[in-house]
Parts: sequence; structure tokens; C-alpha cells
Amino acid sequence: MWLTNSSIGRKVVMSVTGIALILFLTFHACMNVVALVSAEAYNTVCEMLGANWYAVAATAGLAALVVLHFVFAIILTLQNRKARGTNRYAVTAKPDKVEWTSQNMFVLGLIVVLGIVIHLYHFWYNMMFAELVNDGDAFVGGLEASDGFGMIALTFGNPVNAVLYLVWFAAIWFHMTHGFWSAMQTLGVSGKTWFNRWRCIGNIYVTVVMLMFAAVVICFALCGGAVCHPSC
Repeated sequence: MWLTNSSIGRKVVMSVTGIALILFLTFHACMNVVALVSAEAYNTVCEMLGANWYAVAATAGLAALVVLHFVFAIILTLQNRKARGTNRYAVTAKPDKVEWTSQNMFVLGLIVVLGIVIHLYHFWYNMMFAELVNDGDAFVGGLEASDGFGMIALTFGNPVNAVLYLVWFAAIWFHMTHGFWSAMQTLGVSGKTWFNRWRCIGNIYVTVVMLMFAAVVICFALCGGAVCHPSC
């Protein structure tokens, strides 16, 4: 099958899964911002998702997307290194007009994956998983698994967690800004005219999404959330 056996096919899989993950992050960011407005509204959203079958199915689908994206990233990286052979050791100078992000996409991807593991422990493990196996009680903080607002306050009330998440968001920003226009180029919707346009659109879009995530972390880290402290 050309999607898995050819370099172009693998890049298409990377692009499609990447765009799907960007759309998920957009939804997640919009959901998180609700916590800055109302604890009750945010927890209502959490209860609507929770451990319901459709949320569990969506989580499984999301996990499959992440695995596909990461596995194909490894395959393409190894393929590119094999194609270069020993030539990659011959020159130490960085090539002109090649972004730092482009040269470090795999490293950034590893940081993103490590951040996902931390995030899964803090939230999925203590919410959806706890709801499934622990009678609806989170494993930490004496909270209910559906108390997403309380979980955010508990997690980001720890300065170490807040800093780790902000670093994670920065890595995601670098990864996504490059991935956005690269996906458009791979899918053939980025000619000479639209290349710089997609790049600009991608930078703005990704920046807005990541600022939404960062705003929640910063607000809860500094004052426990806007609901608890309206002056925040």
C-alpha cells in the first residue's frame, strides 16, 4: 500500500494525522478556557465527556492518531538518515535557509510525547480512568473524577507542574507551526502563492491555540483560577 510503502505516502499519513491532532488541540483549548469563566460550566463539560462510551471511543481514536503520527515520524527520520548515509557527518555547518524547527522536529516530538505522558497521568489517569475503575474518585487530592476544575487547580497550583506544562506548550508550538505549513505542502495545497500565506495562517492559528492553554496554566498557577479570584 503506497501510504505505508512510499516516502510520499508516509508523509501524507503524517500530515493527515497531524492536522487531526491540531483540530483536537483546538477543541481541547476551547474546553479549557471555560475553566477561566465558570467552574460549574467546566465541570459540566467534564461530566458530559467523562467515561461515557463516546468519550472512551474518542480517546482510543486519539491514541491511535498519536501512535500513527509518532511511528511514521520515526520511520521517516530513519529513512532520511539512511538516505544521507555517512554524509551527515561530513559537514557540521547548518545549511542556509533551513529552520531550527525543521532540523529538530524529531527532538521536539519526543518532548511533546513526554509531555503527553505527564498530562495523561495528571488528568486522564485521575479522571476518565479513575471513573472507570475507582468508583468515580480521583487517585489524588480527595477529588471526584468529574471535578475537572479541582484537578486543574490541584495540578497547576504546583509551580513545578506549571513550568513543565509551559515548556511543553512551547515545544508543541514549535512542532505545530512547522507541521502546519509542511502538511499543507505535502497535501498539495501550498504552491508558490500560498506557501507564505499558509505559514502566516499557521503561525497565528497555533499561537492563539497555545496561548489559550498557557492562559489557563498561568491563571491557576498565580491565583487558583478566575472563578476563585475574579481579580486574576
